[in-house]
This record gives sequence, structure tokens and C-alpha cells, in this order.
Amino acid sequence: MTQKRASRVLAVSVPPAAAEEFDRLAEAEGRNKSELFREMLRVYRGYRETRTFESLQRYGAARARSLGIRDEYDVERLIDEFRRGG
Repeated sequence: MTQKRASRVLAVSVPPAAAEEFDRLAEAEGRNKSELFREMLRVYRGYRETRTFESLQRYGAARARSLGIRDEYDVERLIDEFRRGG
């Protein structure tokens, strides 16, 4: 019976200067390259989630402006109207 590895080897191509910078970062952080890559991936995921959230916020704010919704009181009023059915 074969056992699956807990990790996978991943090969990527980067310019030599980027590879050297990656090596320097790993050394400066006191991490091996795998640890640094995992951390970079975690941070990038957070960046993408934040970017998506901010994009949704901008859309919501623009949509609210186009509907004449100015503040939280307008939002509360609209929710109450909706709940009352009209």
C-alpha cells in the first residue's frame, strides 16, 4: 500500500534576479524556501480576499449613491419598509 505525501514538489520558473531575491528573503526571515513560499501564498490569499471585499464595497457605495441612499438611516428605513411589505 502506498502512502500519499503530505506535500508536493512544485517547480516554477522566475528570472535569476527574482530567484536570488527569494533566496535572500528566506535567509533574512530565517525560513527555508518552502516555508517562505507557504507564507507568501497565505498573504496573497488575504490580499485577494481584501481586494474582492473592497471591490464589493465600491460597487455597493456606487449603487447606493445611484439610488439616493446616503447613510445608515436610509438603509434602516429601507429595511423597515421592505419588512412591512412596501
